[in-house]
Amino acid sequence: MSNEDLLEALLAGEHRALARVISKIEDRSPGHRELVSKLYAHSGEADVIGITGSPGAGKSTLVDKLAETYHERGQTVGIIAIDPSSPFSGGAVLGDRIRMVSTVGDMDVFVRSMSARGTLGGLSTATADAVKAMDAFGKDKIIVETVGAGQNEIDVVRTANTVAVLVPPSSGDVIQTLKAGILEIADVFVVNKADCPGADRTVQELREMLQLGEDAGLGGGGSNRHSQAVIDAHNDWRSEAKEEIESGWSTPIVETVAMDGTGIEELINALAAHREYLVNSGERADHVRDRYAQEIRTLLREDVHGLLEDELERAGSVHDLADAVRRGQTDPYTITRKLLDPVETCLEGLDSDRLVDDGSGTDFRPK
Repeated sequence: MSNEDLLEALLAGEHRALARVISKIEDRSPGHRELVSKLYAHSGEADVIGITGSPGAGKSTLVDKLAETYHERGQTVGIIAIDPSSPFSGGAVLGDRIRMVSTVGDMDVFVRSMSARGTLGGLSTATADAVKAMDAFGKDKIIVETVGAGQNEIDVVRTANTVAVLVPPSSGDVIQTLKAGILEIADVFVVNKADCPGADRTVQELREMLQLGEDAGLGGGGSNRHSQAVIDAHNDWRSEAKEEIESGWSTPIVETVAMDGTGIEELINALAAHREYLVNSGERADHVRDRYAQEIRTLLREDVHGLLEDELERAGSVHDLADAVRRGQTDPYTITRKLLDPVETCLEGLDSDRLVDDGSGTDFRPK
C-alpha cells in the first residue's frame, strides 16, 4: 500500500491503517518521513496526556481506568505505552494485548506499545510522530505512558500537553523523584495506591516540596504568572479562571486507588482544568511552538548522527579507528576533528537564520 493510500485509509478511520502507520514510524521505514509530514495538516485537535512515575507506581492500571472512564463518556482514546526493550530483539517486552485489561477488544481505545530502544532522542521523535498519527486519526484523548522516570522518559512525556506524575505512598521516592527533575515537568501529581499506609505522609511531603519549588521559582504557580496586559485582554474569562491565570498554575495533588477507580473522576477533572488553563493563559500555543522547535532540533541531531556514522564507515569503521588509537597511531580528538571537518565546511555554507520561504508557503530554501 502506498503512503497516499495508507494516509487516506487512516483519515477514513481504519484502525488497521493506523497500526501500519505507527509500525512504519517505529521502524523508521523508508518513506515514513513523507508520511508523517502529511499528518501535520490533519493533527492538533487531540488532548495529549503524559503519565510517568517510578516503576511500581501503578501507571498502567491508572491509564486503563482513565481510558475506561473517557470511553464511558463517549470519547475515543489512543494509548502509547513505552515498554522496556528486549535485550534480544530490541522490541517491546510487553505486548499490547496483555495490558489495559479493561479495554481489550474495544477499538475505541486503541493501545500501542513502543520499544524504549531509541537513542539520541529517537524514541521521543517516534512517540511524537505516533501521537500525530493518532491525532490525525481523530482520537479525542491520547495518553502516553512511560516505563519509568529517567531522562529519556522525561523527553518522551514532554510530547504531551499535560503531564501527570505518579508517586507511590511512603516509599521515600519523593526525594528521588525531585532529583530526577520531575517537579519541573509535573502538571498534576498523583499519589496512587492511596489506600496503602503512608499515603498521607507522601501527600504532605509533596505539598512541602511543591511549596519549596514555588519559593525557588520551580514549577507550580511561581513560574507561570502572566502579565497584567494578557489578563486584561481577556474580558471573556470567567472570574475563577481569571484568578487562576493571575496566580499561575498550582500543581494539584490527587489521591487515587486505580484498582477500584477511586479518585479517577477527580484526576480527570484536574487534567481538564490544566487543559483549560493552558488555553486561557495562552500557554498552549507556547507549548506547541516549543515542542515543534524541539522536534526540529531532534531531527537535525538524528540526521547529523547518521551522516557521521556513514563517515565512520567510510573511514574504516569505529573499531578500526579505536584500534589505531590503541596502537598509539592517533587519538580520539584528532579522529573527531578530521571527521567533523567536512561537516563544518558544509555548515559554513548554510546559515539557518537566513532560511526563507520559497513562496509556496510550505517549503524553505537558503537565501
